[in-house]
Amino acid sequence: MTDFAQDSADDTAPLTGPQIAELDRRHLWHPYAPHPDPAGALPVAGAAGTRIRLADGRELVDGMSSWWAAVHGYNHPVLNRAARRQLDAMSHVMFGGLTHEPAVRLARRLAGMAPGDLSHVFLSDSGSVSVEVAVKMALQYWHSRGRPAKHRLLTWRGGYHGDTWQAMSLSDPDNSMHHLWAPLLPRHVFAGLPPAGFAAPVDRAYAEHLERTVAEHAGELAAVIVEPVVQGAGGMRFHQPAYLRILRELCDRHGVLLVFDEIATGFGRTGRMFAAEHAGVVPDIMCVGKALTGGYLTLAATLCTPRVAEGIASGEYPQLNHGPTYMANPLACAVAEASLGLLTDGDWAGRVAAIETALAGALAPTAKLPGVREVRTLGAIAVVEMDRPVDTARAARAARAEGVWLRPYREMIYAMPPYVSSPEDLAMIARALHAAAEAAGQH
Repeated sequence: MTDFAQDSADDTAPLTGPQIAELDRRHLWHPYAPHPDPAGALPVAGAAGTRIRLADGRELVDGMSSWWAAVHGYNHPVLNRAARRQLDAMSHVMFGGLTHEPAVRLARRLAGMAPGDLSHVFLSDSGSVSVEVAVKMALQYWHSRGRPAKHRLLTWRGGYHGDTWQAMSLSDPDNSMHHLWAPLLPRHVFAGLPPAGFAAPVDRAYAEHLERTVAEHAGELAAVIVEPVVQGAGGMRFHQPAYLRILRELCDRHGVLLVFDEIATGFGRTGRMFAAEHAGVVPDIMCVGKALTGGYLTLAATLCTPRVAEGIASGEYPQLNHGPTYMANPLACAVAEASLGLLTDGDWAGRVAAIETALAGALAPTAKLPGVREVRTLGAIAVVEMDRPVDTARAARAARAEGVWLRPYREMIYAMPPYVSSPEDLAMIARALHAAAEAAGQH
């Protein structure tokens, strides 16, 4: 360790922005980046409302909601109070053999909000783990029913379900960031990419393709798992909700469970509380996370119907063998319950509709820029898709010059603003998307 690093580690005085950046470069990995990351990371000193305050004094409007989670913005007084109250009572206690008020309150609220009879709640500590739990639920359900041959899952291409092992195996095998591991991952069944367009008519040929694929593999399928309506990190693609109804009917006909990954889409992001509601469909298992705590703490949940829970409990091995150390962390549960209360007690739907209207209107000129393949909006999601991979550092700099934090990737320049974004914030985000697309379109 260098003298600088040793001195900094021992020093209790606040670090300067340059010191933070240097220590970060020396010691820290960042997601989806090499170590050290040649692009570097911006030191943040604080955040409030929709603004991120950098260590050098600049403020940026957060167009990303901290990877789609901070729907109420930062430093929210209601969530702060919930965290402080719970911290004074207990920050954590193991969930094995014990329970507590924050967990049962959160489970009751989730069961009341979720579509249909998704009333059984397994709490975990990340979205990827909630997918792992969903897979275990589906496999163990059929094992308990005496059908162990039903051990594979079906999904469609273009998806992304997380970075843990089963989650990676269900993400697109060719075009996701996980293709490196494809030879080592469990082999599941992939249908073709769902046709693009939220309002596009149903492609009957694709519907027949789904029918053939499910029917062909029904004897070995435990479940079908998809991201409903919006495929997130796999490409920010929107699809017609009717395909979810088709999947529900096929799963019912062929004796297959249906799993919806609502980690990115849940809690209002698409204009409905859950994206499944666009189709009027209830899955057997549903994963939620990201916005669950309003971006304060890591927490996720896997919900299932009584049929699934009772099916597992009736088997030779009635327990679901999964138990994260921080399962049902009281601090996270208390903040999550307060965050969901803010949603249900406020006009989240009106706010999300206003975001969609503002961004759709302001981005109309962006669609005409060189290199722009498509501009699309749905709920509090705006996507500018380019016709080539984006120089992400260059595009992000262009957005920062407009006072906005965006994180482009692949061909996508997109925003998922906090629901509390003001008209001024949204105008700035639209200008930043335009500027980033303009920079990305330059040869």
